[in-house]
Amino acid sequence: MTHTYQLTGMTCSGCEAKVKSKLLSLPEVSTVEVSKENNTAVIGMTKHIALSELQNAIGGPESKYQISATQHSEVTEQTKDWFTTYRPIILIFGYISTVAFIASFQNGMIHPMYFMQIFMAGFFLTFSFFKLLNLKGFADSYVMYDVLAKRIPVWAYIYAFVELSLGIAYAINFNPFITNFATLVVMSISIIGVLQSVLNKKKIQCACLGAIFNLPMSTVTIIEDAIMIAMSAAMLLII
Repeated sequence: MTHTYQLTGMTCSGCEAKVKSKLLSLPEVSTVEVSKENNTAVIGMTKHIALSELQNAIGGPESKYQISATQHSEVTEQTKDWFTTYRPIILIFGYISTVAFIASFQNGMIHPMYFMQIFMAGFFLTFSFFKLLNLKGFADSYVMYDVLAKRIPVWAYIYAFVELSLGIAYAINFNPFITNFATLVVMSISIIGVLQSVLNKKKIQCACLGAIFNLPMSTVTIIEDAIMIAMSAAMLLII
């Protein structure tokens, strides 16, 4: 992606070279073109970089060089990049929710228990499928943050089959109490490592969709696990 910014403070070709060099030092920056005549910087980047990070690269807020957004909204770009990054998981949740809605819509109303059952079946079957496409890749990512997998590495391999089993259990409506209790325990353990990684701002790959998609660990992962915990808890209370 390429963005154009307003860049003031450059007075000579030496300033242009200095600013360009500093911006190129950022790992995510691939190309930089600056112009003191137009007071612009055209920056190519592999992923969106916050304006504050660009400013820090050229000397910080007190620098004579000041960079600001132009021809695009910072918020709009961040939102666009967020949807681009998480599009796979958004689409999956959309498909599963739609199927669950259609299947549970009977006699002019939605049946909550049946909706949650179908949603959980779809969730676990789909997510286990992506994990099993590259089981070793998933396991290598999962042991990086899961509290149980760190201590017992084989759990990373077992976990994918646990999700598959839970998906089948929800699909055939196997003993709702056991199925929901198992889900509550498994997802509660899983969310601990996710919370620790996000709160500590660790930049690691989320293994929720295995090693097929390069999804960063974020609040999206927390929400995903929290939904499953909330649904399993609700279904236990209703049973």
